[in-house]
Amino acid sequence: MNDRQRYDRATAALDPPFAILDLAAMRANAAEMARRAGGKPIRVATKSIRSRPVLRQILDMDGFRGLMAFTLPEALWLVAEGFTDVLVAYPTADRRALTALAGDARAAREITLTVDSAEHLDYLDDVLEDVRPRHELRISMDIDAGYVALGGRFRAGALRSTIREPEQAADLAADIAKRSGYRLVGLMAYEAQIAGVGDDPPGNAMYARAIRFMQGRSARDLILRRGRIVNAVRQICDLEFVNGGGTGSIERTVREKAVTEVAAGSGFFHPRLFDFYRGFTGRPAALFALPVVRRPSPDTVTVLGGGYLASGPAGRSRLPQPYLPAGLRYSADEGAGEVQTPLIGQAAQDLRVGDRTWFRHAKAGELCERFATLHLVEGDAIVGTAPTYRGEGRTFL
Repeated sequence: MNDRQRYDRATAALDPPFAILDLAAMRANAAEMARRAGGKPIRVATKSIRSRPVLRQILDMDGFRGLMAFTLPEALWLVAEGFTDVLVAYPTADRRALTALAGDARAAREITLTVDSAEHLDYLDDVLEDVRPRHELRISMDIDAGYVALGGRFRAGALRSTIREPEQAADLAADIAKRSGYRLVGLMAYEAQIAGVGDDPPGNAMYARAIRFMQGRSARDLILRRGRIVNAVRQICDLEFVNGGGTGSIERTVREKAVTEVAAGSGFFHPRLFDFYRGFTGRPAALFALPVVRRPSPDTVTVLGGGYLASGPAGRSRLPQPYLPAGLRYSADEGAGEVQTPLIGQAAQDLRVGDRTWFRHAKAGELCERFATLHLVEGDAIVGTAPTYRGEGRTFL
């Protein structure tokens, strides 16, 4: 059976819309990610998974250690549910969550906060001034991993930290060290312009060459700059970890001696945006099904729902991909709709009302914000279900 036949047979008793996770595909993707990491541990990015049972399955595989959370309330919940070693990769201004963290000895041992400025530290001091007893907080410093050229006129990469140079990192490390109640334990730097940008985009060879040129220059710059930053900070304090990378840059990042671990998440599900890399391929593992509810013309069907757009710069790359049956495309006038989506193509001629169409989300974890359950598929059968964060009543963003 092909994938469409397997998925149709496995879910024959379900009424779409629903989402599935192909466990064999996820395991294969995980094994390939671990191979690319070359023995360095991979910290699992929860924003790409957003399901506690699936996170547990991944952490039980070889090569994966620790979590990278996206909010402090999420991290507190995960630790309360038994997870350990949780790095909150984004600064937080949540006063209630900070107070809970500082007052909970176990949470304070297992959760690491991220800062990138003295302003963050001032805010923490202000929020936690009256907390008694107050436990020491673990801190990670976020480094700007973006690529800057032409005297600052060109930049590639996420706009994150203000810390770019060793002197800036050393100054912030010294500030952390002199304040009571904090301990700097790690550094992180996410090279979004490499890890999150495919180097083999379709249809434009010149643009692809430009991306590869930028990524090569950026990687060389980051090897030197990250190494110097780590050395500067280690003169002030011991570091437990130096985190870098993402799904798209695992094999590049692990070659840096300064990096002790890499982060990755999207590679487990292999969403549409990760199809365009030369260095690795993956198997689509997370999909959602929508039912055909109309046939406006012989080569057009309309499915229920579909407007599950991914975050990022607005454009067609953020639309879900009509995946199975192959050959369906969006109407240029309507795209992916709020409550209905027309799909055009020869494949539509064989679809009837009640049939299902299969989609891939452009990104990974945002799919789980739409569905309460992931139906777990092995072969041509459902072998279980896994609640998403949403299914457990948790919506952190």
